[in-house]
Amino acid sequence: MKIFVQLLLAGCLAATACKKTETPTVPPEEFINEDPASFAEIGQIDIGETGAAEISAYDSLTQKLFVVNNAVSNDGDINKIDVIDLKNPANPVYVTSISMAPYGGAVNSVSVHNGKLAAAIQSLTKTNDGKVAVLKTTDHSEIKAVMVGALPDMVTFSPDGKYIMTANEGEPNADYSVDPKGSISIIDVNNNYAVSTLFFDNHAGQAIALKAKGFRIFGPTANPDFSSNIEPEYITISSDSKTAWVTLQENNAIAKVNITGKVITDIFPLGFKDYSLAGNEIDPTNDNDEYVAGKWNVKGVYMPDAIAISEHNNIPYLFTANEGDAREYDTYEEAKRAGHADIILDPTAFPNAADLKKNAALGRLNITTTLGDKDNDGDYDELYSFGARSFSVWNGLNGTQVFDSKNELDRKVNEADAYDDGRSDDKSIEPEGIAVGKVGNTNVAFVGMERVDAVAMYDINDPQKPKFLQIVKTGDAPEGVLFIAAKSSPTKKSLLIVSSEADGVVKIYTPKTL
Repeated sequence: MKIFVQLLLAGCLAATACKKTETPTVPPEEFINEDPASFAEIGQIDIGETGAAEISAYDSLTQKLFVVNNAVSNDGDINKIDVIDLKNPANPVYVTSISMAPYGGAVNSVSVHNGKLAAAIQSLTKTNDGKVAVLKTTDHSEIKAVMVGALPDMVTFSPDGKYIMTANEGEPNADYSVDPKGSISIIDVNNNYAVSTLFFDNHAGQAIALKAKGFRIFGPTANPDFSSNIEPEYITISSDSKTAWVTLQENNAIAKVNITGKVITDIFPLGFKDYSLAGNEIDPTNDNDEYVAGKWNVKGVYMPDAIAISEHNNIPYLFTANEGDAREYDTYEEAKRAGHADIILDPTAFPNAADLKKNAALGRLNITTTLGDKDNDGDYDELYSFGARSFSVWNGLNGTQVFDSKNELDRKVNEADAYDDGRSDDKSIEPEGIAVGKVGNTNVAFVGMERVDAVAMYDINDPQKPKFLQIVKTGDAPEGVLFIAAKSSPTKKSLLIVSSEADGVVKIYTPKTL
């Protein structure tokens, strides 16, 4: 090394001109040390009536917040995106609205990346293919509009901005006479927004094996079509933009997608939660006006809505909000109360059936009629209720559950005097939205709970052992949970944006600086 340096110096001195070169310095990213357990509300804005504030997306370039607004008013249904000036989060200001009427029906979701806004819009006939409209965040002019699958329910950009993905739910119509295939669309931004829509036909041969692990294929016909029965709900994408995971809510599963290969590689059934185990206790009745948890011979079907990713030691950990959702249509309803006369409990599995069917016990609990008759003799050997009253963490490589919050959300909400016993018979707190982000030195999961109007926060530095931090109250029925990192925030502090669909209120929270 010494000889090399000497030769280099000699060569430089011998040259007619030896120019000095400098390596440009990159300033370190500014670090804000924040307390992740200290989020408090700093601002809010009311954008309308029921259905007004669902999903939000933030553009750091223009410091605008884009909020889905499908309000139902005396003037009729509205399908638009409201634009909010977020330069001062303590005083958000309505700027304008972008009508989605030229693209179809309701706008279901929005996402932003590098000056582009993507919106998922269902067709006026929801069983027909929907659209994604891509607009500039500056003047809201159209960049491109493309067709995707039926009923695009969620849209997101990949972290690198090269792809836009939609979860196309493909719900049936009201009388179940038309049931389009559920699908996932991948839009290649750099290839003139070319669309590849993926269906689940290639996995139909796995149906029996998947159902044995808790995957659900069901409906009004004896042999429902596999692909039409699948209903994609929500998407999260790896940091390298190569892999996506998509919740299949009604099917109780997560699909794994190779984005660059444009193929669905895996379906991970999620199994069931046993409410007879210690730590999983539930209150199954709304007949007592209070939270009274106990062990019950009932299982929960996870059926997650939102999903988010946190990567740790090269493992993608998937965080799911286990809401639960029953199929309810004019000609088909899967839910019944356990106390209904049609629900006959097997005397061997439930020797105290008469007592269990009372309202004070399990009589009020909503269960699915699609599961539980293990020997097909007309009575129920097991009872399955909707959702899991929790959030879970799954290994994204193989679908293995590594954590479940058990009944902690119920307990923490009750301790905060926010528990709604009127929902005990159904899905309780109803976790629906979830987001993850880094607050100071702490990775945090934010869990929105629709029926108790609150968001719970957890330290997830160890994704297999989340630790409760705090609960904040929100507007009525929080739907969208959006985290804005300090580096992208207009205040250069972390922000939590919660949009609530029942009252149209968007609330903004920030933590204390240490």
